[in-house]
Amino acid sequence: MPRGRPRKQLSDLPEDWKKIVEKEMGEGASKEEICAELKINRELFYQLIKREPEFADTIKKGVESAEAWWKKQGRISLRDKQFSAVLWYMNMKNRFGWTDKSEVQHSGKVVVLDI
Repeated sequence: MPRGRPRKQLSDLPEDWKKIVEKEMGEGASKEEICAELKINRELFYQLIKREPEFADTIKKGVESAEAWWKKQGRISLRDKQFSAVLWYMNMKNRFGWTDKSEVQHSGKVVVLDI
């Protein structure tokens, strides 16, 4: 009885996959860019994160490195007149899930009206 294609493993990635991830994400690369560098699709990328602890750990550290790189770019560019703080901020919101903090403080009774 024929089986489907064997599932891809870490050994199917380029031999230096870890160095690729560390280098690219250390320069701010996204997960999508890593997929392109490793020549894999997003589905396989997320499957490897779920089943391969070494891959998951490398990507987690990579995301932290990428965010640090982007934060540094914002920090060192603040006085540059060509720097678009809005564009940088939108990138950070989209790439790293930043949100505008909104705090609401309630006091008193909550009244529910039955209409």
